Amino acid sequence: QVQLVESGGGLVQAGGSLRLSCRASGSIISIDTMAWYRQAPGKQRELVAALTSGGSTNYADSVKGRFTISTNNAKNTAYLQMNSLKPDDTALYYCRWTKITGYNYWGQGTQVTVSS
Repeated sequence: QVQLVESGGGLVQAGGSLRLSCRASGSIISIDTMAWYRQAPGKQRELVAALTSGGSTNYADSVKGRFTISTNNAKNTAYLQMNSLKPDDTALYYCRWTKITGYNYWGQGTQVTVSS
């Protein structure tokens, strides 16, 4: 089992920055991918950024050049650095970790609100 806890969300003005953290506990071996998703009211959950165990990254077109996904040396925390935030970035942000077996673990989410 893997437990994920997100933090770092909040209210920020457009153009500002936030850094989200996703801390894992439990059996974190054999993690293949760490990813951030978001869901805005009335919209489907969408992939924001992903980081594979091999170091490859993938970003939604809407956040490329503004957001950066990373992890710490212990590989027990994932981060999402969000710069130049826009009101359209307002959403509940979730982290999802995927094991090499394909099993997914989700956090509870952290709210990001960007005011114009």
